[in-house]
Amino acid sequence: METAVARVEIARPTSPEEAARADFYALLAALLHHAPEGKLLRTLALAAPIEDGDPALARAWGELVAAAGVVDEEAVAEEFEALFVGVGKAKVSSFAGHYDGATAVEHPRVRIIRDLAELGLARAEGANEPEDHFAGLFDTLRVLVAGGAGRSPAAIAEQKRFYEAHVKPGAAKFFAAVRAAPESNFYRKVAALGEAFLAIENESFNLG
Repeated sequence: METAVARVEIARPTSPEEAARADFYALLAALLHHAPEGKLLRTLALAAPIEDGDPALARAWGELVAAAGVVDEEAVAEEFEALFVGVGKAKVSSFAGHYDGATAVEHPRVRIIRDLAELGLARAEGANEPEDHFAGLFDTLRVLVAGGAGRSPAAIAEQKRFYEAHVKPGAAKFFAAVRAAPESNFYRKVAALGEAFLAIENESFNLG
């Protein structure tokens, strides 16, 4: 996602906590957009453990880091293909509308396009995934949390509205489907991290 050039703002510094949130959204977006290349796997394998904070998130992070250190890049690519691409129909749908009871009328993609426009955001040039792909939704939240390209982070209320409208309804079902798929190995760790992180997001937004 890219910011619309018509919206000009002065960026504010991001706190370490918000930067960490943005990093988690960015990582989930990257891992769901395409299979991780060797460089990302090596970076993950060297990542520091989470010493404080939520135990479930720390455990899920540690297991993903450990998996990144031993997994084969080609094997992960094959796993990604089997899970999210496949021949004919993917084993696991990566689209929020699949888990949200989407209908042709007022499909989630229509609402997402409308909300992106209201937020002053637009799809990145050359992007070909439909707007309700979870990679795009997580990347949008990264921008809302951390800002970028001269844009300040969005207010918590704006983050919450986008999250609860477009991510919360289907994300838990999506990650559960990833975990349950027989083809899932490395991505079972990704799903566990996503579940743990979004559980914290749910709690934080509920308190906000």
